[in-house]
Amino acid sequence: MSARQIARTHFEAALQEAKGQGIAADALARYTLSLVVETFLATRPLKDVQAELIAAAENADPDTDYMFMRP
Repeated sequence: MSARQIARTHFEAALQEAKGQGIAADALARYTLSLVVETFLATRPLKDVQAELIAAAENADPDTDYMFMRP
């Protein structure tokens, strides 16, 4: 199983558990993001983590097509 599949499986289960306990998906996502940042900071420099988050924010629009460079 890939890292993506593992993360998706566990996050979907967490969403279902949160829903069953009346916890908003947004609240779970925010706390999950804070855990991700904490995990990044344990092994990566602050500037690298900031760049990762900025890149994610700048590419958050699912309706945007992106140009990819080919060698």
